[in-house]
Amino acid sequence: MQDGAGPPYGPRTVQIDSADPGGAARLVAEMAGIDPGLVIIFGSPRDALAPLARALRAALPDSRVAGCSSAGEIGCHGYCTGQIVAIGFPRQSFRAEIEVLRNLAHIPVSDWMAQLRRRHTAFAGDRDKAQFGLLFSDGLAGKEEVLIAAIEAALPAMPVLGGSAGDGLEFTRTCLIADDEVASDIAVFVMVETLLPVSEVSFAHFSATSTRAVVTAAIPDQRIILELNAEPAAEEYARLTGIPEAALTPSDFARHPLLLRMGRRHHVRAIRARTEDGGLSLMSAIDVGTVLTLGRAEDLTHGFASALEALPRRPLMVLGFDCILRRLALERAGLMGAMSDLFARFNIIGFNTYGEQHSAMHVNQTFVGLAILPPASP
Repeated sequence: MQDGAGPPYGPRTVQIDSADPGGAARLVAEMAGIDPGLVIIFGSPRDALAPLARALRAALPDSRVAGCSSAGEIGCHGYCTGQIVAIGFPRQSFRAEIEVLRNLAHIPVSDWMAQLRRRHTAFAGDRDKAQFGLLFSDGLAGKEEVLIAAIEAALPAMPVLGGSAGDGLEFTRTCLIADDEVASDIAVFVMVETLLPVSEVSFAHFSATSTRAVVTAAIPDQRIILELNAEPAAEEYARLTGIPEAALTPSDFARHPLLLRMGRRHHVRAIRARTEDGGLSLMSAIDVGTVLTLGRAEDLTHGFASALEALPRRPLMVLGFDCILRRLALERAGLMGAMSDLFARFNIIGFNTYGEQHSAMHVNQTFVGLAILPPASP
């Protein structure tokens, strides 16, 4: 077991190996020692999470518990796999409530918005404290865009960020945690109030090239591109990147993302996989007629360090949501160790996602984080 301790008013991190038979009991004991108002857990494999969530609730019935399965973890010393990472938020500094948004397949937006407004009214925040929302959603349901739009419409004044639950590179089934409930096909929204300052951080390591392609055939509700430039999508993507179609791998998709321009910024429409019929399965929404630009990966570490160093103070912790495709790109570039050192230096704790949410948008191949800062000096 590894422990990331700080001042008593700040978040506390505990990390265990998911295969350790005594790890769960030790994790629960560590969390009980800080009297958490909220415990967030991430980890893999997914089947290890349900017993731990229930043990936490049994030992800490007055604490809220939320989290999800991951595509990889960010623990006390950076990237890791096969671990369970828990973050306890002490009650003296944090207050939280949880709302479960169900039935993602049928998109009951009006119901979700009504739920969120009722919960926020009951939450009755203190104007002198910071509030933020955390969204954990089923990364295989493909409903992040509508979820984040519904939350933005219902709670426009609340900053919200989050990550899509993962399942390693299996893409089979994810799980979400909301107190005693562990399920798929749901989203878990956590409202948090804290007396500590918070600051959002985001970083994407790509730039646009001059190469463009038009989506000429697609299955939008499945996020699948069938054709680019009136050619089979995978074949045309391979031609544009100069990589043989048969040799395409997830790392290639990570190095050469498809970008969608919105306003003055480009946002990644990341490729999850090549489909059996030669299409491209994406991790974000797509539609026929969309003009996409081929992206080029830039420096993976320098700009990230600059974004963190721009924070007003060294954070107590950064809650991090990091796209699995970023991790794959770092692995291919031999930079996993360097990025893990940065994570440890700035106490970044979190997980690798199938998608990230911030600024009322669902994005890919991006790091999104919430820095929890110490109080400003008088």
